[in-house]
Amino acid sequence: MSIRRLPAHLVNRIAAGEVVERPASALKELVENSLDAGSTRVAVTLSAGGTGRIEVADDGCGMDAGEMALALERHCTSKLPDEAIENVTTLGFRGEALPSIASVARVTIESRPAGHDGWCRVVDNGEVVRDGPAAAPPGTRIVVEDLFARVPARRKFLRSARSEYAACLDAVRRLAMARPDVAFSLEHDGRRVLTVPAGQDRPARVAMLTDKALADNAVPIDWVREDLVLGGVAGIPTFNRGIADHQYLFVNGRPVRDRLLIGAIRGAYAEMMPRDRHAVVALFLDVPAHQVDVNVHPAKTEVRFRDPAMVRGLIVSGLRRALDEAGHRSVQRPAESALAMWQPEPVAPAAAAPPWPAGVAEAPVLERRSLFEPRPHFNAPPPLARAEPAWAPPPETAAHPLGVARGQVAKTYIVAESEDGLVLVDQHAAHERLVLERMRAALSGGRVASQALLLPEVVELDEPACDRLEARSAELAEFGLELERFGPAAMLVRATPALLGQSDPRGLVADLADELAAYDEALSLRERLDHVASTMACHGSVRAGRILSVAEMNALLREMEATPHSGQCNHGRPTWVKLAHGDIEKLFGRK
Repeated sequence: MSIRRLPAHLVNRIAAGEVVERPASALKELVENSLDAGSTRVAVTLSAGGTGRIEVADDGCGMDAGEMALALERHCTSKLPDEAIENVTTLGFRGEALPSIASVARVTIESRPAGHDGWCRVVDNGEVVRDGPAAAPPGTRIVVEDLFARVPARRKFLRSARSEYAACLDAVRRLAMARPDVAFSLEHDGRRVLTVPAGQDRPARVAMLTDKALADNAVPIDWVREDLVLGGVAGIPTFNRGIADHQYLFVNGRPVRDRLLIGAIRGAYAEMMPRDRHAVVALFLDVPAHQVDVNVHPAKTEVRFRDPAMVRGLIVSGLRRALDEAGHRSVQRPAESALAMWQPEPVAPAAAAPPWPAGVAEAPVLERRSLFEPRPHFNAPPPLARAEPAWAPPPETAAHPLGVARGQVAKTYIVAESEDGLVLVDQHAAHERLVLERMRAALSGGRVASQALLLPEVVELDEPACDRLEARSAELAEFGLELERFGPAAMLVRATPALLGQSDPRGLVADLADELAAYDEALSLRERLDHVASTMACHGSVRAGRILSVAEMNALLREMEATPHSGQCNHGRPTWVKLAHGDIEKLFGRK
């Protein structure tokens, strides 16, 4: 077959396949055009998830008849003043969006620049069917109808209307998050589903578009390294989600989905979150235009950095510094399902008194039962708890937000009284985090002190496990764990980290071998060291089932308040929860 030039309508359809994958792709391009036009208000209306109708109206600069005709031609744009594409500062610049959409749908454009007459052009799957003056307010209104109606091969690959609507909503949320100075609204099938005003600060806009609880469970980010600036908000580790859809990433105001940035977030939250959970973050990275290439994907959702290592380091450092400042914070309210488990004590119905014999006067004084006398129907094993006299008054929240210890439940949970409620602490989870942070602090100062064993311990493992431990023996020595190879299938433990106290060397070494097998190749050295420290800390922490004195409990609470990340254990679970006075009053029906 000889080489031939493709007809224009086929070229446009091929381009549409790259730019317009689904209704959300078309919507994203239209809203980006509105933002590039200087709009302060963008209104979106959808029907059938965007497959039936997409309408975007704005109050931007508008287009006259000549500009509108050019906008519907391929590779015509007002967003590149010269040929320096590496210096582009607008969201769009390829000049493909409108002609690509118009080649696979019916598109109506009404626009009027301020001080000029309005104009309207209708293009039906690549053919102009109307072109003339129109009454329109300043700005632009674009309507896309019957997307892919004449391209059945593309339309049959669309998902359900509900799924397409969810993708459209996500696209609008991301663009609205990037521009808190612009008001956005979204209607779907006649129902208003999103309204955000202009002029919000960034944390308020992010919380409004994701989860209102994020405002109370996040930390601000403000980090600068050379010419790179990182801002945004990051949810504390215990405020997490089961999927990564709540991670919003922006580069120079452009929403992106970049593997490098996602990997950096995962690294920053390592050892602070369960591996099957994901952080809630909104990161805004500002990079000089010459250090990032935004022209690597037709949909402009991917970027390429000139120095990816610096970008990754900036994100990891910025997130960790912000999370360090969060201190002992955790998601402070217990889950609603947990509160629902509290039930009032059942009250036994009063037994009916037997009738008095005729002619016998009733007893003038009835026997009184003690309020605390046990009753048969309330007999139960004694609770697994103990308490000491509450001699210390509740401290001020500003000084001791975790309160003072009042007792211990099931030899596992510390009960503390704070100025504004009741605090429950998981002693094992809390101490595990404290030991890890001590090890990290000691490691940053050089190495962790070791404690020599009176008699070296021989730990038998399979040969590959011994090989992994032997290869990392120098790194393990930095943590105070001194190992030697002892034959093909055993390791000799000569010293353990002093911070761990009387730990079990066998269990510790076996767990470390498993950790290295699972993550040794996939993680960087720093991340491997964090895994090692976490595993060691778990073996050296106060176990559930150990009875603590009130002095020990209070010492643990005070160290938690002074230690970063103490609000979650090394596996990402919360170390403490608080029942505020209002929660307690609800449990007793006072509120």
